Amino acid sequence: MSQNYTPEQNRLHNRRIAAWLFVCCLMVYAMVILGGVTRLTGSGLSMVEWDPIFGILPPLDQASWNETFTLYQQSPEYQKINIGMDLAGFKQIYWFEYSHRVLGRTIGTVFLLPFLFFLVKGWVQRPLIPKLLTMFVLGGLQGLLGWYMVKSGLVDNPHVSQYRLTAHLGLAILIYVYMFYIALGLWLGERRSASVPGGLRRATTLLTGLMFITILSGGFVAGLKAGYAYNTFPLMDGHWIPEVIFMQTPLWRNFFENIATVQFDHRLLATLVFFSVIVLWMTARRYALPAAVKTGLHLMLATVFLQVGLGISTLLLHVPVSLATTHQAGALLLLTIALYTHHRMTRAA
Repeated sequence: MSQNYTPEQNRLHNRRIAAWLFVCCLMVYAMVILGGVTRLTGSGLSMVEWDPIFGILPPLDQASWNETFTLYQQSPEYQKINIGMDLAGFKQIYWFEYSHRVLGRTIGTVFLLPFLFFLVKGWVQRPLIPKLLTMFVLGGLQGLLGWYMVKSGLVDNPHVSQYRLTAHLGLAILIYVYMFYIALGLWLGERRSASVPGGLRRATTLLTGLMFITILSGGFVAGLKAGYAYNTFPLMDGHWIPEVIFMQTPLWRNFFENIATVQFDHRLLATLVFFSVIVLWMTARRYALPAAVKTGLHLMLATVFLQVGLGISTLLLHVPVSLATTHQAGALLLLTIALYTHHRMTRAA
């Protein structure tokens, strides 16, 4: 219900909505990280059924656990990969996937209930309503896409499709980016800033897009378990470019299905991001920029060094769960800093 509020009241309402969206962003961030842990621990196929309503309840007694475990024992993953796993081992992988699904439902609730409250109070200005509805719809689609991804592994070949995995990851990142950028606008304001050269803005836009593509390439690395191969750096099996990089036909399949090519692409994209951040930072030093932009660039530079170090360490140490999870968290942190910097470049501080 719309009401007449003063500009000062609208600014206050916008900040409250922004704070709510930032909380949702933090939860989506955690969701992405938990999804990575679920993948790294081989837990993603432990729940062989999808029940959006009653699936929030885990097994509550021994009989329920036995029934759930029996269902899993009928799955191709158990019969071909985890044969002989006992109930205790099953519980370990079950809780990761269960937590991932429950967090998804929790995010939906934390988004929907305050959204309805803000609407009833008349705090949501008309141009913002379709944007918030878009977030909600994308969140619902993300849940469906997650189950579509899991289904790809509940077949004779018990491996999740790297295409569906990357699509699931990509949509999560898009939701996060969309939500975070709108929240920034509500919190900091949307006035245009003329104090940053256009070339610097465009370069930051391209760099942010490159970071997103690099994260997607990481999805293919995870989907194919390509990080467990070529555990040397900077060479791959003694070569700068692996000899088998284009062995599959047609040619395009190598970029998505060839382990060597997928890992090489991720290395290449990460290297481009690394040097692009350095060049952007050095170029920006020539200009008198707003303090917020300078801070963003400094944070971006520090984070990209950390992220590259994490990536190389993850590779050399054969993908330990803790390090690989931190690497994934670092990728999203770097993207977040880039988004903040871009927003400060295009909006008044």
